[in-house]
Amino acid sequence: MIAAIERLTGLEWKDQGPIFLVGFGHAGIHWIAAAFYLLLPFITRDLGLSYTEAGMLVAVFHVAAFAANFASGLLVDVTGRRVVFQVLSLAVGAGAFLASGLAQGIWWLVPMVILIGATNNLWHPPAISFLSQHFPNQRGYALSIHALGANAGDALAPLAAGALLVWLSWRETASLSALPVFVVAALIAFTLLKRDKPSNREAGAGIEKSKHGMGLADYVDGLKILLRNRAILHLSLMAGFRTVAQMGLLIFLPLYLADVIGMGPFLMGVTMMALQAGGMCASPVAGAWSDRIGRRPVVLGGLSITTVLILVLTLIQNQMVFIGGVAVMGFVMYAARPVIHSWMMDLAPQNVAGSATSVMFGVQALFTTVMLMVSGGVADKWGLEVVFYLLAGSMLAANVLVYMLPNNLPGGGEEGTENT
Repeated sequence: MIAAIERLTGLEWKDQGPIFLVGFGHAGIHWIAAAFYLLLPFITRDLGLSYTEAGMLVAVFHVAAFAANFASGLLVDVTGRRVVFQVLSLAVGAGAFLASGLAQGIWWLVPMVILIGATNNLWHPPAISFLSQHFPNQRGYALSIHALGANAGDALAPLAAGALLVWLSWRETASLSALPVFVVAALIAFTLLKRDKPSNREAGAGIEKSKHGMGLADYVDGLKILLRNRAILHLSLMAGFRTVAQMGLLIFLPLYLADVIGMGPFLMGVTMMALQAGGMCASPVAGAWSDRIGRRPVVLGGLSITTVLILVLTLIQNQMVFIGGVAVMGFVMYAARPVIHSWMMDLAPQNVAGSATSVMFGVQALFTTVMLMVSGGVADKWGLEVVFYLLAGSMLAANVLVYMLPNNLPGGGEEGTENT
């Protein structure tokens, strides 16, 4: 198995430790968010919230993520401290989630959700640019392991939280769920801080103006080039529409399971784990495959099948069949995620890779915030099934945008790139 992975990726197993460690960190970030989403129906009932208020509470998460997003890219690119910001993201997010277990009302939860949302997007620019910098020839594979970590966190957190809810309150479950994330933060700090420096490419190009980062003027010049690249902007829009569907499923699927399908908390956890388990299987293969054949065909296949499956799920009434359909949807939906991230790193100048990530995740956070504000009201008025139709429409829009993007080929070649 190890020999097969080495042949597929062109990277020896002993050199892949940093990839998997950053993947563990990404798992920690998603562990916090996924546990919160599973707890949301119980928070809603305990605090007497409506669907609109529940949607607004999660919208706060994404507003905070959007607000913190662009500053994080700048800080990462200018300072070059990619590992420091990864550790900070994990520690602050875990602390806020632990403190949320003390909530007796929504107004205590709001600042905790703000911190969780801000640190969620603080993670991505340093982590994605770190992997892109250190593994440029295996970018798709490295970022697929990063995405696999997200799937693992999203899969295991609902299962663990669902099991804890059998015996504990949602407040106690939130506090206990935060503890493993502190362990991951410490592990990354002790292991990867020695690698927290600019790439040789940056230093050799005369970009570095300080011990760790680059000058602000150089950053501004790189950012101008970034924002003039229409392919990058189109990719960010496509990622935004895709993320609307993904995040909508993470938020409204537990509500659908509890209120429409009538599942108990443990089976809810199993269903949400099934969604992520499919992605765990698909991500590494999709990432390595995209390194060989290009990004566009892999992304297009994943988005197209996901669009159909979202609609099909609303027709399924049997709980076991529903769980199976969710697993298949997770397989194709999450296969596209690391390939999109790799696509962005292919297109972006390396010295502003963190900001390129911020642009993409900023658009995703903005689109998701709007979706949450709209979808909560739609669910209250017309039912949760209609929300699924909106999510399918968003995924369809992402499919259309894929055709406007260049297909990045192995070896750095592109078809139809537009830079002005």
